[in-house]
Amino acid sequence: MSAAVTDSSVMQNSVNAFREQILVAKKNQTPLSIEGGATKNWYGNPNSFAKLSTTTYRGILDYQPEELVITACTGTPLQEIEMALAQRSQVLAFEPPHFGDKATFGGAIAAGLAGPARISTGNLRDFVLGVRLLDGRGNDLSFGGKVMKNVAGYDISRLLPGSLGTLALLLEASVKVLPKPAASLTLRAMISQAQALKLLNQWAGQPLPLSASAWIGTSNDQQEGELSIRLAGANAAVSSASAMITSAIGASDVSPTVAAQFWQNLREQDLPCFQIADLGQALYRLALPAACPPLQFPESQLNSLVLEWHGQERWWRGPSDPDCFATLKKLALAQGGHATQFKVSNAPIANTQRFTLLSENPLTVGLATVQQRLRQAFDPAGIFATGRMA
Repeated sequence: MSAAVTDSSVMQNSVNAFREQILVAKKNQTPLSIEGGATKNWYGNPNSFAKLSTTTYRGILDYQPEELVITACTGTPLQEIEMALAQRSQVLAFEPPHFGDKATFGGAIAAGLAGPARISTGNLRDFVLGVRLLDGRGNDLSFGGKVMKNVAGYDISRLLPGSLGTLALLLEASVKVLPKPAASLTLRAMISQAQALKLLNQWAGQPLPLSASAWIGTSNDQQEGELSIRLAGANAAVSSASAMITSAIGASDVSPTVAAQFWQNLREQDLPCFQIADLGQALYRLALPAACPPLQFPESQLNSLVLEWHGQERWWRGPSDPDCFATLKKLALAQGGHATQFKVSNAPIANTQRFTLLSENPLTVGLATVQQRLRQAFDPAGIFATGRMA
């Protein structure tokens, strides 16, 4: 039990205050923008609605290491969750990015973002087992295997990740955790983008302990870039895979300290290749199928390219003009993927100046219909309809 939660009456008071705020907003027909540590408020479409802060509702409610499950209030600092897990040699396998020291458990779930290990362990929503929430009517509802069976035909627990607080107020969540790997090793080599993509896809289809990969270079496929590969698992498996990969591409070991800092910087986008300096620059994220080959990007002086998730996620720096974005969206769509633009705001937002408009990638008619039905079920009065999502 977390020391932050010592009195159930204090917790209930927080829930009552949340309900009162929701009911007042419903009466006045004024939407509420849910906020945790505000480290990701640059993500999604901006709004100026009144804030509903979850930070008063915090603490680890139940942690069963032997069952690999942790349940916590959504205002709990993400660092507190990770420290508790580390004491029992366990981790949040999806490696959620923090983007600041004030990141909360609920904020990580609402954003639905995953780090470098996403390619090997799965997405954040794959680990959510159960949730407790307040809907737009102020009803206190629980969903998931621990509490009740879903009755709406949807797995409610897995609808909330990535919803950015636009469906309901998430109060608590139970997530599956995993043991920390017995061994971890990072290898690094200079290699072309085409060769990196070919080998990573080939190795991904083999029983190798590939935990994460990152190729950093330029979009000029004739030039080599730096490929980093993280192996994690049983000692014997890591040792065997390391020998094979080292022989194949002449890779060398990276010291554990340097490797840990690299993967953290990659997760938090603190590497130089992610930085954009002015309004004329933008960072583009392309989500692509596994077999997607090297792409022909527009001409750009920045021209830095980062391949994550064995090439299924690609970050490219270039001009922020609409024509460039339209070209990249068409390029991604032709491969069965999509593109998102991150650029510099006129005014700093929280701890970063980047922001992205999710409305630039509108939903299909089918998904828009499903989303509308969900909103009608959970939030008919539009209390959480802040427009942060498309």
